[in-house]
Amino acid sequence: MDDTEGLKKANETWESSLAKSLAKFPERSERFVTGSKVPVKRLYTPLDTKRDYVGTLGFPGEYPYTRGVQNTMYRSRFWTMRQYAGFGTAEESNARYKFLLAQGQTGLSIAFDLPTQIGYDSDHALAAGEVGKVGVAVDSLADMEILFDGIPLDKVSTSMTINAPAAVLLAMYVAVAEKQGVAATALNGTIQNDILKEYVARGTYIYPPAPSMRLITDIFAWCATEVPNWNTISISGYHIREAGSTAVQEVAFTLADGIAYVEAAMKAGLDIDDFGPRLSFFFNAHNELFEEVAKYRAARRVWAKVMKERFGAKNPKSLMLRFHTQTGGSTLTAQQPENNVVRVTLQALAAVLGGTQSLHTNSRDEALALPTEDSVRIALRTQQIIAHESGVAETVDPLAGSYYVESLTDTIEKEVFAYLGRIDALGGAVKAIEQGYIQKEIQDAAYSYQLEIEKDERVIVGLNKFQVKEGPPKGLLRVDPEVGRRQVAKIAAVKESRDGARVQRALAALETAAKGTDNLMPLILEAVRSYATLGEISDVLRLVFGEYRQSAMF
Repeated sequence: MDDTEGLKKANETWESSLAKSLAKFPERSERFVTGSKVPVKRLYTPLDTKRDYVGTLGFPGEYPYTRGVQNTMYRSRFWTMRQYAGFGTAEESNARYKFLLAQGQTGLSIAFDLPTQIGYDSDHALAAGEVGKVGVAVDSLADMEILFDGIPLDKVSTSMTINAPAAVLLAMYVAVAEKQGVAATALNGTIQNDILKEYVARGTYIYPPAPSMRLITDIFAWCATEVPNWNTISISGYHIREAGSTAVQEVAFTLADGIAYVEAAMKAGLDIDDFGPRLSFFFNAHNELFEEVAKYRAARRVWAKVMKERFGAKNPKSLMLRFHTQTGGSTLTAQQPENNVVRVTLQALAAVLGGTQSLHTNSRDEALALPTEDSVRIALRTQQIIAHESGVAETVDPLAGSYYVESLTDTIEKEVFAYLGRIDALGGAVKAIEQGYIQKEIQDAAYSYQLEIEKDERVIVGLNKFQVKEGPPKGLLRVDPEVGRRQVAKIAAVKESRDGARVQRALAALETAAKGTDNLMPLILEAVRSYATLGEISDVLRLVFGEYRQSAMF
């Protein structure tokens, strides 16, 4: 029986009885809020949650997917443990991947160096000093062959964090599979391919928005027939959060970008249920466990409603928000780096409780350098302990029904829809980015967060409280400066041995197609097969599309 009035009276009685206790034990603050500034009440009861269980929560694997996108979740199969890795040369990164697979990792996640991310070969003047530093250098198909040497591509799932030149790296992956005798239809994995968040939060863009969106929709269309099991985009909130957004903003701006990609694909003539099931997402995990869990649950519900009600998707898989999670790099401290193991554990737990499909756990020393093998092993073991020892994977959505978590989920959903409405009023995500609205919102949130730390209103253990005197860090991984020179020599050897005439024909055909409207993926794949370099292919597209220059935002 619904005894709402009785519960209200009981709650009021309890509240009125607190005066004596509060006089003796005052609360730590006059106002408690989450990182997204959602007020946190002293106590949550059924009065704080929606009552329509089926319509609001539903069951796992069923609309609106609040409780997860699979019926049995981790009772059937754990999330993919996918440690992000790559540094130096293809040979060094190949050795790291084999080490991780031997330690029980179940999927690969490739980090590319900065020159690769912005479409420059290692011998370009702008690449000097950056080759192999924050990821692996990949200049041509020859590097990709080495990167996956001895790794059967029909047996592993591979995620590649690459955006502006995503089409080129995907083509290289397909070409390596061909050389292994693996059909493109057998490949599983994801390319990030999310250019809008680059304009907002990260900066590894090359071309202006319009041709960038064309490349993305070309990938959607080509993969639908040629690489049907491939996730063609990983719409990323991770970097939005790393830039300083709140949890609410992370979801809102990520889904706004997702809406823009769906609209662009439909405008290009694609059917939503042809490409919708291959959309995936990428979120951050921070320390505030309950807000993070609620964030993932709300994100699933909002996306399901958007795809069903706004775009008319019919395929249930088009409605499912499937996502990868990475623990928060910006939360790691260089001070007392061992504390980062605890932070990463909390964040990984939040991702699992929130129903992630795959997970990367950061290493303790990543605030200082690329992680060592020992640090990577601890990060991977963190996931394995949660999976096998904690018990949280034994039941689906274990925090469902928590009055606090359900209330937070509802509040985040409401605030996300409010943001989406404001972005729609500006003309959509692309227009909002061009006007600097999204960037300004993130900047304001980041500034507020930093002020809280500097005023000691927010405690970061080891940084502004509980400090200890520490010596300089030891045993950090350093990338050999010879990597750049070795890569330059490899490029020269590739150019010496390849069929130069075939390369020029492939690049000329790509330039012609870029000036028209044909799908560019078959032309890029042919250029890759001829051993045209990443920089050569990117330069052809720079010539036709131009380069993007972002205005300063204040």
